[in-house]
Amino acid sequence: MKFALKPQYSWRQLGGDLAGGAIAALIAMPYGLAMAAMIGLPPALGIFTSVLTAPVTAALGRNVLLIGGSASVTVPFLAAAVAQQGVGGAAKVTILAAIFMIIFGVLNLGRHASRIPLTVVSGFSCGIGLMMVIAQLRSIFGLDAPEGGWALSTLAQLPQVLVRLPGMQWEPFALGATVIAVSWMVARRWEKMPAPLVGVIVAAAVSSMLGWHTGKVGALTFELPPLAAFSWNPREMGTVLPSAFGLAAVSAANLLITSRVVYHFTGSHNAFKKAEADRELGAYGIANLVAGLFGAPMSVGIPARSIANVKCGGTTRLANLFHAMTLAIVLWVGSAWIARIPLAALAGVTVYVGICLLDWSTWRRLPRMRKMDAAAFLTTALAVQAVNAVAAVLLGCSFYAASWAKRRWLDGYQSYGEPSSAKINL
Repeated sequence: MKFALKPQYSWRQLGGDLAGGAIAALIAMPYGLAMAAMIGLPPALGIFTSVLTAPVTAALGRNVLLIGGSASVTVPFLAAAVAQQGVGGAAKVTILAAIFMIIFGVLNLGRHASRIPLTVVSGFSCGIGLMMVIAQLRSIFGLDAPEGGWALSTLAQLPQVLVRLPGMQWEPFALGATVIAVSWMVARRWEKMPAPLVGVIVAAAVSSMLGWHTGKVGALTFELPPLAAFSWNPREMGTVLPSAFGLAAVSAANLLITSRVVYHFTGSHNAFKKAEADRELGAYGIANLVAGLFGAPMSVGIPARSIANVKCGGTTRLANLFHAMTLAIVLWVGSAWIARIPLAALAGVTVYVGICLLDWSTWRRLPRMRKMDAAAFLTTALAVQAVNAVAAVLLGCSFYAASWAKRRWLDGYQSYGEPSSAKINL
């Protein structure tokens, strides 16, 4: 006699959701710690982002296989807020960005995210990846900060790092390199395994056996983080609002693009319905209100976790809940071990993820791309280093806007007497 948990939900589906959620959590553990550390927040908050937001996105989200968490696209905005006002600054920007995301959904703006050219999306991904690599070089090499501190833009940080390379420390470099090498080998051999987690475990074991005294993550507790303390100052609106709007715009685009990727990966060839896109924004907006109250980083869709969930058999919303439950249990039971993880190992995770984001296939196709596509791709990638993420996307899109305006002008010129047979060189 066969038993079912409930109509249309079998024990096999339960097993798939448990496996998918657990593997997604194992991938999220080192990545969440690394993202929070990169932003300048306590590393544990990178994990609490998933724990706090997953129940909301599982209940309200439209793509049941999409799993969210702290992501690299949010780093430039939140890191700047933390540098200026600490955890409270990040909380303010996150809460305002969450409100903007809800407004985007109410105004039905989510359906327009698919109009961002793929070359700009790819350039943005590469730019974020390059930013992650450059920003962690100082930690990987164990370099001391220059007089006056590190430059804000990664493009300016690179020469600062190169000048100080003769003073590098070999212990953090060896640990970071170990994480990158092990993660790469595991990912090539076993696709379903959480490669960064294996890399961190190996690096932590090497550090312990050799008695290296590099910086560690430090004490972590499972206790719910306290509400972030901050105050609203009307004079800050000129700086906080633009930053929050930019964070919301980039997070919304990343979220919806990731959702489309997950739909495609599952073999669903149906277009992401317009109404679903708007509701997805609303769901993540509400979830990020919760995260912002505790100063946790913004949550957006994470491709690696979502696709791992699909590969391991996840099919329903329960996989997202199991993902959060696994993170909470690991943080509760294993906090003493997590506290011993070297910070250089987390820097190695960030560098590894950054390398994976560099979209090597696009670089290989670059010589064969149209000049406009290549220019938009390169401009977006470099602008992420020099200015900020929003300006980078706008600069990349400006090539296509200029081309569209030129075509409209030429069409209008032809309609006022230019012979239709005239050859126009675009």
